[in-house]
Amino acid sequence: MFRRSPSLHRGLAAGSLLALALAACGGGESAPVAAGPVLAPEAPSERVAWPLPATGPGSSAPDLVAGPDGQLVLSWVNSREGRRHVFQFSRFDPATQAWRSAPATIAIGNRMFVNWADTPHVQPTADGALWAHWLQRSGEGKYAYDVVLARSRDGGSNWGTPLVPHDDGTQTEHGFVSMWPQGDGIGLAWLDGRNTGAPSHEGHEAGAGHDTQTGARPMTLRAATFDAAMRKTAEQEIDASVCDCCQTAAAVTSRGPVVVYRGRTEGEVRDILATRFDGSAWSTPRAVHADAWVMPACPVNGPSVAAQGDALVVGWYTAPDGASRVRLARSDDAGDSFGAPVELDSGAEVQGRIAVALDAAQAWAVWLREDGEGAQSLWLSRRSADLATEYERVELARLEGRGRATGFPQLQLVGRDAYVVWTDVIDGAPQLQGMRLVR
Repeated sequence: MFRRSPSLHRGLAAGSLLALALAACGGGESAPVAAGPVLAPEAPSERVAWPLPATGPGSSAPDLVAGPDGQLVLSWVNSREGRRHVFQFSRFDPATQAWRSAPATIAIGNRMFVNWADTPHVQPTADGALWAHWLQRSGEGKYAYDVVLARSRDGGSNWGTPLVPHDDGTQTEHGFVSMWPQGDGIGLAWLDGRNTGAPSHEGHEAGAGHDTQTGARPMTLRAATFDAAMRKTAEQEIDASVCDCCQTAAAVTSRGPVVVYRGRTEGEVRDILATRFDGSAWSTPRAVHADAWVMPACPVNGPSVAAQGDALVVGWYTAPDGASRVRLARSDDAGDSFGAPVELDSGAEVQGRIAVALDAAQAWAVWLREDGEGAQSLWLSRRSADLATEYERVELARLEGRGRATGFPQLQLVGRDAYVVWTDVIDGAPQLQGMRLVR
């Protein structure tokens, strides 16, 4: 049963009611989303409860992606004591404001590696296929696990034989994956621990930074592409030294996919870097901004990125002077250069865990805060596309969950509306919550 977070705002205005109307009859195609009155940019969005499918108690690690058909695909992991982990998904049609299917299972198993920070993802492609990745234990070490990749030719009804995209064969950590459509197939970037030995990444569990094992070589960033037959068509090491357990993120510009991630220098500077794939090779990574954050441990708090044509917006957490900050920066040349960052939030209460979205008119960001008593809240900022003007800032929800249990929120735009999904802890069990912001 869907349970609303205490601060969810209810009610539907005229624009919302139009979006809820059925715009077409029959067929499997998504109908156009009905357009409501155009709001002035500074007009507040209407916050509407977005009931999610029957994900059930024990569900966390949400992923939310918009497909080429305008539909949303939500995936998550359900984990309950005494049961096997289940990786599931469901599709949502914004035109009819309805879930098109009951939760369907992608993978299930006791050896699935489930972690609050290193989560599975899905990616629909224009040919109707659905790609998915999850993590599978490769040995007895606590953090010995592989990336597993699978493809469904029929949009998730049936899945082909999964494969491991990396072939190093080491029982080390491989994860923190980002995915994007690439030609008739998929692109994949991941953190690869083949050179590290077997580091102890206790930061995954503690929610704080973790120290890298003394004497181990650094984690690397690698990427590969796969065609529709799941044949690997390219693989490259992008960076030989990256932060050990911060999420990567990817977005596709008109000049190719851009991957953003947290780098790591010999002096332990952990700033956000960006690189672009031109179809044959990745560009030399460059800093989104020179925060010069010297950090001897991984903060487990990676960046987010969104693209619109050549425009790119990156959001990230940093603390170069000991004060927590969330920043946004924009590129107008597909990641070749970035403007000066906008400081979205700062102070001891800032948790980060940011997600961003971008369209031609505005940029959106959601992030978490946590006060001195451990109470968390989810915040949203909506700004002009150039980031110069903030149109709206609002607290979306007060969470019952604490610490790492609330994971990383997700944000997607469809038409003029924004969809947000996050994890809360209700009656002792993680559960997914949703909200729609109607423009």
